[in-house]
Amino acid sequence: MTGRQHRARAAHPAPPGPPRRATLRLLKQLFTDRLALMGDSAEVYGDVVRIAIGPKAMYLVNHPDLAKHVLADNAANYHKGIGLQEARRALGDGLLTSDGETWREQRRTIQPVFQPKRISRQAAVVAAEVDALIQRLAAHDGPVEILHEMTGLTLGVLGKTLLDAELGGYETLGHSFEAVQDQAMFEAVTLSAIPQWVPLKKQLHFRTARDDLRRIADELVEQRLANPVENGEDVLSRLIESGSAQGASRERMRDELITLLLAGHETTASTLGWAFHLIDEHPEVGERLHAEAVEVLGDRLPEHEDLRRLTYTAAVVEEVMRLYPPVWLLPRVAQADDEIGGYHVPAGSDVVVVPYTLHRHPGFWTDPERFDPGRFDPANPAGRPPRYAYIPFGAGPRFCIGNSLGVMEAVFVLAMAARDLVLRKVPGKVVDPEAMLSLRVRGGLPMTVHRRERVRRAEAA
Repeated sequence: MTGRQHRARAAHPAPPGPPRRATLRLLKQLFTDRLALMGDSAEVYGDVVRIAIGPKAMYLVNHPDLAKHVLADNAANYHKGIGLQEARRALGDGLLTSDGETWREQRRTIQPVFQPKRISRQAAVVAAEVDALIQRLAAHDGPVEILHEMTGLTLGVLGKTLLDAELGGYETLGHSFEAVQDQAMFEAVTLSAIPQWVPLKKQLHFRTARDDLRRIADELVEQRLANPVENGEDVLSRLIESGSAQGASRERMRDELITLLLAGHETTASTLGWAFHLIDEHPEVGERLHAEAVEVLGDRLPEHEDLRRLTYTAAVVEEVMRLYPPVWLLPRVAQADDEIGGYHVPAGSDVVVVPYTLHRHPGFWTDPERFDPGRFDPANPAGRPPRYAYIPFGAGPRFCIGNSLGVMEAVFVLAMAARDLVLRKVPGKVVDPEAMLSLRVRGGLPMTVHRRERVRRAEAA
């Protein structure tokens, strides 16, 4: 340790945290209930917590000002961390996992696809995909696995809006990404101590999934090379054009595509799953959604301009993402020593900002466990918390570029579903969160679908 490091530690002590004797309990929570580990640690020890597990120490950051420091003010000192490092084995150096100049080049290449004007022009495509979903759901007789349906929808939207491609023939995508997430978290909690060649069932599934994702990405590139789009604005066209200009490898284009396929569908599908669960738990919310959809849309498909009028629906989406942020963990690795909240953080430390706990911080949210879309009522802007108390899309330079498309998709789905349908969980279904790379419903979400007019007639009778 250098003299400078000694002086830094003397001036800024280590944060509080669980004692070393709690290692076995912490390991168990890390494997079985990561959300409880983060929530309990923040509740007991405060806004900066040092969690030591074996040779590793993780620094939990749980305050808006400190999140801003890590994610924005001193972002250059923090590279991608635990979980995402492991995901790189399957995703390669895509936008989600890369750092430095590679990340900046990728961001510059893809950013124009997400410009607000271009996304607004995709509203009709999104509405048509959602309408097809509503018709499929309405035709079901018996329980529907709603997460499977949401994944199919979000992949379809992603393909047509961002890739100018049809993804309907790639039914394995959802399962492959589940295997990738499982493996990434497995490696994260085991500190990558188990080599990938060990023939565990989980690792065999991962290798199959990785090969499947690479095959699909290669097929998409080959299809576009065979059928180029003149002046194409989609991601595929831009990746190919950029790759040709920069001499980038096919592997790099593959990495970027796989990352986009994962990030572009998983977060919105997870948000919609949690939304349908919470609306079923709070039928009064479903009634208000229905009333707004009837008033704003009537019997037509939504348009981009309707986003400004579907204010309650948008508030529901925001509150769903507060309670169940699709990206529940923002992991970083400190490149140099830092001071966070008056505490010393050594270079090389894993530093994690946890939106799941930050969005429940009692210092910034009243009755934080309660589902209350009124928190995001645009008529009451003074009731909103500080900017960095609510970061469902991350913050700083790595703020999610797909946020506007994801929100539009979620608002359209909830509005059209509430107008025409009532979705109810299968009796006995226990809904628990599963904290992987995204925050998803553990074990799926089977629901029954009912046409709203039939529900009303039955209630009236």
